[in-house]
Amino acid sequence: MSHGVPLRSFKDRLRQVALFELLGLLLITPGFAWVSGQSMESALGLLAVLSLMAALWNGGYNTAVDWLQAHHFGTRADQRGWRGRILHAVCFEGGLLLLTLPVIVLWTGLSWWAALVADLGLALVYTAYAFVFNLAYDRLFPIVPPPA
Repeated sequence: MSHGVPLRSFKDRLRQVALFELLGLLLITPGFAWVSGQSMESALGLLAVLSLMAALWNGGYNTAVDWLQAHHFGTRADQRGWRGRILHAVCFEGGLLLLTLPVIVLWTGLSWWAALVADLGLALVYTAYAFVFNLAYDRLFPIVPPPA
């Protein structure tokens, strides 16, 4: 809790990250393989590595943002408005882009420019996915304040 505002539990956060990453792999790998011309195995391998990186980033980023929101605005993550959700998703993907670009270059052998274009494409798809997923997650799994 931060200033009396309940935050997601560690267990809840793990569920959120696991569901997000697994569903993302299932939905995005086939399209990425087709667009990039990679085999499904190579695309799945790369996206699984990027997914692991994203999962670690996701846990730290969301915990920090939730704490800041509770501390500075006195509201829970599941009370985030539309502008806050858009800013949250864009900042998440921007930070992740900086982390994943070198991996894409090393994995695929693409130039930095081509890897940046591929990473931006993934970021755009995942930004839209993150927006929809987190909205649905907050509706399906609201934060339940502890009994008084």
